[in-house]
Amino acid sequence: MSIKKKTRLHKFLIWRYRHISNKNFILILSILIGFLSGLVSVLLKNCTHIIQSALKSDIISIQTSFYFILPIIGLLLVHFISKYIFKREVEHAISSILSSLSRKNGLIKQVKIYFPLITAPITVGFGGSVGLLGPAVASGAALSSSISTLFHVNSKNRVLFIGCAAAGAIAAVFKSPLAGLVFAVEVFSLDLTLASLLPLLLASVSSIITSYFFLGDEVLFRFEVIEKFDIMDTPFYIILGIATAIASIYFTKMYFIIQRFFNRFSTALQKLVIGGIAIGIMLYFIPPLYGEGLGFINNLLRGDHLTALGKTPFDEHINNIWIVIALIAGITVFKAIAMTTTLAAGGNGGIFIPTMVMGSALGTVVSKIINNLGIGFQVSEANFTLLGMAGLIAGVLHAPLTSIFLIAEITTSYELFVPLMITTAISFIISKNKIEHTIYTQELAEKGHLLTHDKDQTVLTLMNLEGCIETNFITVQPDHTLKHLLSEAVAKSNRNIFPVIDSSNVLIGIVSLNTIREIMFDNSLYHTTTVDMLMTPVITYIDYEQDNANSAMRKFQDTGAWNLPVIKNEKYYGFISKSKLLTAYRRKLINFTR
Repeated sequence: MSIKKKTRLHKFLIWRYRHISNKNFILILSILIGFLSGLVSVLLKNCTHIIQSALKSDIISIQTSFYFILPIIGLLLVHFISKYIFKREVEHAISSILSSLSRKNGLIKQVKIYFPLITAPITVGFGGSVGLLGPAVASGAALSSSISTLFHVNSKNRVLFIGCAAAGAIAAVFKSPLAGLVFAVEVFSLDLTLASLLPLLLASVSSIITSYFFLGDEVLFRFEVIEKFDIMDTPFYIILGIATAIASIYFTKMYFIIQRFFNRFSTALQKLVIGGIAIGIMLYFIPPLYGEGLGFINNLLRGDHLTALGKTPFDEHINNIWIVIALIAGITVFKAIAMTTTLAAGGNGGIFIPTMVMGSALGTVVSKIINNLGIGFQVSEANFTLLGMAGLIAGVLHAPLTSIFLIAEITTSYELFVPLMITTAISFIISKNKIEHTIYTQELAEKGHLLTHDKDQTVLTLMNLEGCIETNFITVQPDHTLKHLLSEAVAKSNRNIFPVIDSSNVLIGIVSLNTIREIMFDNSLYHTTTVDMLMTPVITYIDYEQDNANSAMRKFQDTGAWNLPVIKNEKYYGFISKSKLLTAYRRKLINFTR
């Protein structure tokens, strides 16, 4: 930033502090972030549409039978753009944001504004079976982080603005303001207080207005509930809830299985080629797996399963309803595989919309089975399609409220509210008990970096151990004599512990003043007693790279120690005292809850 621009910004900030209260400034910025999130969502959608239209046009004349070539081309383009232009790897959008919130106080690099805007449309446009919502949230979050830094916003409000970006992206994509707000609260663990509610609402509304301005009243799904809630259908909603729970568990487990499989390959090109071929084969046999799959959902909602399935190698058997059910069930099974393969092979995209696609297929399958079993019951296939989407969102993302409000806003009515609550509650409870963490949060939870709605846990996660580490301890070596220990360490230190290190600065033990108190005035031992005879081995220590405040607190609790050594890069670094850690925790808690 030039000196002239810095001066202008400085003058503006001074004017702002004098004339606009902090509360009102936060509201103004939330509107701006909602507007930018809406722009990002519109841009992603239009870029992807341009690519898909070009590939299907008469100019290029790509036929369905050649779809298997496109994913490899798309993944290659993403690979070269990532490696040679941005020089960074593709990251999972929501997981990387959650990591930034817990480890970097919401600071996100500016390059993440542009990176998803280029790589995600290429991935989806060339057939990658992923969604655009995750990249929209990622780009919007990076924008909000940059705006927060530009206007000197504190870390707590920076986190709120990232939530505003997420709410704005959901609101713009689905024209669902309440679903966007609830998504930010459920997924990013924001506190739903009056201070956070208003910015989230303003961001959602601003983003929707932006979407209407550029796209008019165009929506992803057009559906009006005709067949209303019937109490006699309750057992079938319970069955659907159980089915979506099982599918959610399958979805999550399959994600991690495929990710582990691709992690075995040493180079990105190997992953790309294998993944591209696998996706191409799946697209050849199951064309609806191409891209996001929004058209597939809309066709199911209209009851047009033939158009939804498209041209497949099984067209000659399409008049058999059970073949149709089997083909739609195949989409339920293979959407998770195609999506994860796209991401593992180096593509950029999200999992939210693929989850909806899988849920819509499963809901349709369950309803068609009920209607064709000859048991005398007829249920609304369109309603079950919507309920299936809600059940998968609740089960896979552990976001039941988001799913309920999203479907309610899509249908512009609350006629399905009771079935939605039944299905999502069952799906969420079963999947949550079977798999505690989601695709978004599993890795962070394993590292102890996950933010939750538990304030104590969140404060410990947000704490930085660096400020608690004390390094002014005098070190000694194992071959030093008692005299050297007393004259060079004890006499010159106000500490009562002395770390023992070897020539490579590796911690091998600790000498406590209490241990040598009885012999420290015995002159006869000064030259015959060495440090290695007096030290105690290190049993528990804090790893600078691996441990956080939460794990450090547990170690203090388990050992009963008042001081624990810190190891950095396998070398001695310093000590953390329990009192200093508790003091830092109290300060952080006060700031967090203020």
